Amino acid sequence: MPRKARIDAPGALHHIIARGIEGGKIFQDNADRNNFLGRLGGILQETETLCFAWALIPNHFHLLLKTGLVPIATLMRRLLTGYAVSFNRRHRRFGHLFQNRYKSILCQEETYLLELVRYIHLNPIRAKIVKDIQSLDKYPYSGHSVIMGRIHNDWQDIEWVLTLFGKRVSVARRKYRVFVEKGISLGKRNDLTGGGLIRSSGGWAAVRAMRNAKEFQKSDERILGSGNFVERVLSEAQEQMERKYMLSAKGYDLDTIALKVADLMELEALEIWAPGKERRRVQARSLLCYWAVRELGISMAELSRELKLSLSGISLSVKRGEKIARDNGYELVAL
Repeated sequence: MPRKARIDAPGALHHIIARGIEGGKIFQDNADRNNFLGRLGGILQETETLCFAWALIPNHFHLLLKTGLVPIATLMRRLLTGYAVSFNRRHRRFGHLFQNRYKSILCQEETYLLELVRYIHLNPIRAKIVKDIQSLDKYPYSGHSVIMGRIHNDWQDIEWVLTLFGKRVSVARRKYRVFVEKGISLGKRNDLTGGGLIRSSGGWAAVRAMRNAKEFQKSDERILGSGNFVERVLSEAQEQMERKYMLSAKGYDLDTIALKVADLMELEALEIWAPGKERRRVQARSLLCYWAVRELGISMAELSRELKLSLSGISLSVKRGEKIARDNGYELVAL
């Protein structure tokens, strides 16, 4: 059976798990861990992707990310490829480092955010890397120590998590720690490591109860959330896909978008592709990037090559283009 396409959208919450091939180690020592975190932090900041939780285990890692200007698939490709190359070079090995496909589960934020933060940050205890909550408080390779203020980085979003426990940081930290400690006795949570009806409902007992009551929920293994949430996510993904195919069928491509943008901005199409920081030209490039990425699904990497701009520059252009389109009521094509 072919694998289903990944589902993503700006602002979507993802629980990501990546494992070493055949269960092998992906972190041999702290130098590897620091290398990985340096790469992760740089990409997160460049792409304005929020990270709420993370944990490094010798043979796998967990991340809890909210999609920013770049799709999660693009971010992960850069992270895994760059790290694997550096790991292989350092340890004089060849071949794949990670399993063929990392796991990415789109999650219902209001229901699962705190549960996932706790579950992910308790991984070092479950893996017996640290023995108790006191050791976890200062363990440098889990986001828990960052929330507790023992370790500092500038790419993990701790403010949002703490605001869910209180307004004063000191009080919020105490309540957060109590919440995390209570999770130790819960052990491994299969209901939090994937989507699908069984996991989203909390296990087979809940599924049987719903069926006995003649309640049926939409489910998908790529999504962790209620039936209504799953249905909404799938519907929006389908609409986006249908729009993309419709535009392609109508002959829309980068050149077509450039002509449309040039007409709106009263420019020659060639001016959009030419380098320069003249205000109208920058706005035109931004609108081009926004429609290319959001409407046609063209990758930012491809746009980076076409426009000879950095990936971060393309990301900013997409964001700027979205505002230009919204403020002026511009549409690539009205449906």
